[in-house]
Amino acid sequence: MTETAIVLFTRDLRVHDHPALAAACARARTVVPLFVLDPAVPAGRRTGFLLECLADLRRSLRSLGGDLVVRRGDTVAETARLARETGATTVCASADVSALARRREDRLAAERIELLLFPGVTVVPPGALLPSGGGDHYRVFTPYWRAWTRHPRRPVEPPPAALRLPDELDPGPLPDPGRAASPFPGGESAARRRADAWLRDGLDGYAAGHDDLAGDRTSRLSPYLRFGCLSPLELAERAARAEDFVRQLCWRDFHHQVAYAFPDLNRRDYRPRGRTWRRDDDALQAWREGLTGLPIVDAGLRQLLAEGWMHNRARLITAAYLVRTLGIDWRAGARHFFEHLLDGDVADNSGNWQWVAGTGNDSRPNRAFNPLRQAARFDPSGDYVRRYVPELAGLPASAIHEPWRLPTPPPGYPSPLAS
Repeated sequence: MTETAIVLFTRDLRVHDHPALAAACARARTVVPLFVLDPAVPAGRRTGFLLECLADLRRSLRSLGGDLVVRRGDTVAETARLARETGATTVCASADVSALARRREDRLAAERIELLLFPGVTVVPPGALLPSGGGDHYRVFTPYWRAWTRHPRRPVEPPPAALRLPDELDPGPLPDPGRAASPFPGGESAARRRADAWLRDGLDGYAAGHDDLAGDRTSRLSPYLRFGCLSPLELAERAARAEDFVRQLCWRDFHHQVAYAFPDLNRRDYRPRGRTWRRDDDALQAWREGLTGLPIVDAGLRQLLAEGWMHNRARLITAAYLVRTLGIDWRAGARHFFEHLLDGDVADNSGNWQWVAGTGNDSRPNRAFNPLRQAARFDPSGDYVRRYVPELAGLPASAIHEPWRLPTPPPGYPSPLAS
């Protein structure tokens, strides 16, 4: 047993089913849970949510006898400095897939300290499944799904019974989130309450209702998965009776294993098609603001701006409109989503945008995607549009999805991006 180990938290902000935390507690007498507020990893709109997650994590760790040590600066430099300060000889962390995360891991491994990486960000670790025909990852979802469902899973880890910090260690202050009431309060406690309620009351209706835009019968757990407030493995185990929902967790793993093998997923076409994209700054800005003139598209984009979240079906509709109807580069849309989504994640966001653009893992890259047909099918009464495009609230269902035009916003109408 070592004297002191550091647990470097990144986007695994929980105490339940945290293999790196469990391993540190098993091998060290004192454990230093650490989060570094790194300016090289800007959280943008997610900042308030992140700070709420950290405050909740600190409360949980304090209830176990420990604390969350918060530092500011370069993650690797601050981790190495804390190791010298505490005499820690080991850093335990959750392995991640993004290019930024892997550079951080490489730099930590070069420090004079033992770095141990553990699973926890996905259900199945990204490199655990390899195609039988060769290759370093699965390029098509369906065979990955089959392999994923058969793959043995590690046991879900309980939270540690107790923690002890080294003596006289200053945990450091945590900034106030400074956030108004939100439909997504941050933290593991809120995540587990939401998961418990949805698994009890919503899971069994997921297959029939998850595409109903107005009904909004999805779990809304994605921001909590993004920041690791929920264990994806534990959620998959608890939701096992609902294959349609578990399949969505598998899609998340699928995109992570693609990003692990192709770190430029957010910058380069995964499957180049030789397509020339249009440059139309006015059309792109109208799309960003939800002023395209197509009600179902505008409703989705305004939901994003208002809530930091968007219904999955609306994400498909709005993305397809940008790349397939307007012919604008998927990267511009991915940047906008990543900026505003609380669940903005490099692997999922870029993987889904490339799927829609036909440059990613879709086995039918030229599939048709008509937004008006999508609107009629998934928002037949128009209630979703009325909720987010109040200008159209008085229209009947027969007219609610007809294209409308606002060449410029009317006097006194604020831009949704003004704030």
